[in-house]
Amino acid sequence: MGALTTLTEIAESEVVKSKYTVLARAAARVASPQIRNAGTLGGNLCQDARCWYYRSGVDCYRAGGNTCYADTPQGQNREHCLFGAARCIAVSPSDCAPAVVALEGSIVIHGEKGERVVPAEEFFVGPAVDIRHMTILKPGEIVTAVRLPKKWAGAKFYFEKVTDRATWDFALVNVAAALHVDGDTIKDARIVCGAVECVPRRLKSVEQAVIGQPKNEDTALIAGRIAAQGATPVQYNGYKVPLMENLVRRAVRDS
Repeated sequence: MGALTTLTEIAESEVVKSKYTVLARAAARVASPQIRNAGTLGGNLCQDARCWYYRSGVDCYRAGGNTCYADTPQGQNREHCLFGAARCIAVSPSDCAPAVVALEGSIVIHGEKGERVVPAEEFFVGPAVDIRHMTILKPGEIVTAVRLPKKWAGAKFYFEKVTDRATWDFALVNVAAALHVDGDTIKDARIVCGAVECVPRRLKSVEQAVIGQPKNEDTALIAGRIAAQGATPVQYNGYKVPLMENLVRRAVRDS
């Protein structure tokens, strides 16, 4: 898919809806119809950090300063990360990113040295790697396309996004899942959460726990309990822990 494909085109594409349902559902939950009509897949993947301190132009770590204003006793941080904090605690705001990572997608990048293709999971970077950027894009490079492998075409999918408002809002937590199921046994799984880390967070421990297990409520409960292990909430975002656990449980149970 070209990077300039609009989110509406993705959400309404019969091919995407039938073969890569999780991406169609993710695109359909971005913002509002007006924004989806103009917003593109490439733009959604390349969004900058969502943090009102950074966006307001204060001199936080991400902007070149020496303070994370969200991570202070007075900081407003209910929408910030549970994992991967390294001076900055902002999260990736993209809804499509968890879906593309769950599908083992690749990002096609063009620059003055030509084309390079990177796994979507490696396209996003956290503040410990580069506190000034959220992707590996270098100056002069642009995303031109997203490639999705046949491996996950037609799998069982799940996408859910929880927000404060029904529309025109960023995720508090979202989840994208792709499962291969044979009979009632999970043969393979990719499960990714958004808005809990500066990058889409792939839940490898959950995947390992569910592969080879029956697709039922017991397995889903185990997945949910594992999902948020290692989380380090800040003052006002502790609610994200049970939210993340329940979204992952539903993803395994209902995909």
